Amino acid sequence: MFHGTTIVAVKKDGKTAIAGDGQVSLQNTVVKHSARKVRRIYNDKVICGFAGSTADALTLQEKFEARLKDYNGNLTRAAVELAKEWRTDKYLRRLEALLLVADQERVFLISGNGDVLEPDQGVHAIGSGGPYALAAARAMQRHTSMDASEIALEAIKIAAEICVFTNNEIVMEVL
Repeated sequence: MFHGTTIVAVKKDGKTAIAGDGQVSLQNTVVKHSARKVRRIYNDKVICGFAGSTADALTLQEKFEARLKDYNGNLTRAAVELAKEWRTDKYLRRLEALLLVADQERVFLISGNGDVLEPDQGVHAIGSGGPYALAAARAMQRHTSMDASEIALEAIKIAAEICVFTNNEIVMEVL
């Protein structure tokens, strides 16, 4: 359903990294190589990455940041409230995107179905290359001494070797 990107979040040894590729595709054509799909929000205390329709994702990111302000930076509460609003609001319900959000304590996947999922191993990925990045990140997290940012970077690189909708123009944010 969500083509055109790979976003991966890795939490390890007190560090959290979210990385994403820069490719934007329109059907089978690459229209941009250096899009920024990972951003710091809420006074640089939270990282947000998105997959799906760009306009939809940016709308949801703005709404999520507003919820963070409403709940004084409480990531869990903001994520739950956004998911509830997203699922029940007549307009928002039509938005096609996924958000991967993190602070220093938690990582969440937020969807329009009302899902707020926290990964068991502190690793999650979304987008067309998400399954490849997720598998690579989990393997590196379990079997190497690499830190969160190194794992996230390599996971995107591996996904880019496999997924035609993912490139090596990587943006990463670390907390």
